[in-house]
Amino acid sequence: MAPVRRPAPARTVHGPVRLARLGLSAALLALSASPPALAGGGVSITSYGHSALLIQGGGARVLLNPFQAVGCAAGLAEPRLSADVILASSRLKDEGAPVAAGRLLVKPGSYRVAGLRFEGISLPHDRFNGRRFGQSTVWRWKQGGLDFAHLGGTAGQLAPADRVLLGRPDVLILGVGGGAKVYTGKEAAAVVQELQPRRVIPVQYGGPAGPGCDQGPLQPFLEAMAGTTVTRPGTSLSLSAPLGEGTVITVMR
Repeated sequence: MAPVRRPAPARTVHGPVRLARLGLSAALLALSASPPALAGGGVSITSYGHSALLIQGGGARVLLNPFQAVGCAAGLAEPRLSADVILASSRLKDEGAPVAAGRLLVKPGSYRVAGLRFEGISLPHDRFNGRRFGQSTVWRWKQGGLDFAHLGGTAGQLAPADRVLLGRPDVLILGVGGGAKVYTGKEAAAVVQELQPRRVIPVQYGGPAGPGCDQGPLQPFLEAMAGTTVTRPGTSLSLSAPLGEGTVITVMR
C-alpha cells in the first residue's frame, strides 16, 4: 500500500499592519475588549447647555467641555461639578474652562482613568488646517457598554484615517451650529453620514448669546438630516446597549 501523504499544517503569514496614526492601534483594540464590569449597565446623560454633558455609567463620571459663561455660552449656568474625567475639545473658555473638579484631558493621546480608556485624536479646530485657531481634540471611549465619540468642538474635515480611528460610535456628540470653529449643519450631516452613529446628540448651537458668538441655530442641521427620527427628552437621558441600527437625533434642550 502506498504511503498516505498528509498535508502540512497551514501557516498564517502576518504582514505589517499600519494605521495612519501609529501608537493608537493597540489602544483601539483594547477599547473593543473592555472589562466585564464595563460591558453593560448603560449610562445617564445630563446636558448643561452649549457642549457640556455629564455622562455617568460604568462606575465613572465623565464631563465634556465645561465652559465659562462667555461668548456663545453667555447666560448659561457654568457646570461647576465634580467628575472622574473631564474631556475638553480645547482650552478655549467655552469648551475647556477650569470650572469643574476632576482630571482634565485635553491633549491627544491614550489615557486610562477611572477604569475607562480614552483616545484623543487631533483635528484642526477650523477649516484652514488649524492655521486660524490651532488644533482641537476629538475623543473616543467606551462607557456603560456604549461606544462614544465626542466631536463637540471642531470644524475640521475627517480624513480616512480619522474615520478608521473613530469607527462607528453608538453615541456621537457633534457640534452643529457653524461659525469659525464648529461644523455647519450641512457639514455635521456629512459627518453623520460618514460615521453612521446610532445616536447623535447635537451641541454648540443656538444663535448669538454674547459678544463674539458666531453660531447659528439647530434647524439647518435638522433640515440636512431630513427623514431622521428626532427625539427631545429635555436635559436628561438614559441609554443602554444595544441601541437600534438606525440613526436617531436626540436634542437635549
